[in-house]
Amino acid sequence: MQKYDSIIFDLDGTLWDTVVNVVNIWNKALVYAGLEPTLSEEELKRCMGLQIEQIFERVIPHATEKQKADVKAYCENYERQLLAGSGGLLYPRVEETLQALQSTHRLFIVSNCQVGYINAFFDAHHLRKYFEDFECAGRTRKPKGENIRLLADRAELKKPVYIGDTATDRDAAAEAGVDFIYAAYGFGDIESPIKTNAFSDIPNLV
Repeated sequence: MQKYDSIIFDLDGTLWDTVVNVVNIWNKALVYAGLEPTLSEEELKRCMGLQIEQIFERVIPHATEKQKADVKAYCENYERQLLAGSGGLLYPRVEETLQALQSTHRLFIVSNCQVGYINAFFDAHHLRKYFEDFECAGRTRKPKGENIRLLADRAELKKPVYIGDTATDRDAAAEAGVDFIYAAYGFGDIESPIKTNAFSDIPNLV
């Protein structure tokens, strides 16, 4: 029996992996802001799922407000442009699984990313047709839990589930009052009663 009427996906670590490209953009942004380009792929992975202000606290805690603003502006200007062209690494069988899920569930995305990042995902991999709506922290300036609830209410979802790969995702789902499925193949390492080790297994859980 179908458990949910809709699925809300996290993006990074759940649908795709853009670490290689994004760490390159961030280090260029740090240079642009007059800072040392010291961000590593492993450090970026630990920041996945956080809002940009939280990433600043971890990566450049001693930067001035102007330097933070310069980093943010650089990323907003160039991140979508690069990712829309080169894309990221889709997890195995993402599109065929989305196609199967679309026939039984309404599909959405909620991410803590900046404005334009989800559009870059759509543009690079031609996946917009599978998703009814999306929301991001860059547009609303709200935390992920509030954005999940905002989207669920806006779309009048009756029984949604959120799928993500980090503790931030798990906590946001709880805050929004929706069930959570842990994408164990992503960046996080957390405890969750329901998990999937492959994106293609999601239809068996929803």
